[in-house]
Amino acid sequence: MRSLARRHRHLSEEIGDRDANRALHMIAVSRLAHDERTRAYAARRTSEGLSKKDILRCLKRYIARDVFRILTHGHERATKPASDC
Repeated sequence: MRSLARRHRHLSEEIGDRDANRALHMIAVSRLAHDERTRAYAARRTSEGLSKKDILRCLKRYIARDVFRILTHGHERATKPASDC
């Protein structure tokens, strides 16, 4: 069993709506496979020393922010340049 004291991240990504988490994961994996900007982002973050798991976590957080903006403000305001997590 892992000690929770050694974890560096919050548990919030592991709890909650499993379907929503799965959707975020599938969007992130699809973007990595097909979107050139996402592949460039992943390559840059890999060169910075992040693991694939950490990169996926960052992508899912970014996608969740985009989806939230779209749902609350509409699509026009949600299209802003990609940033680090």
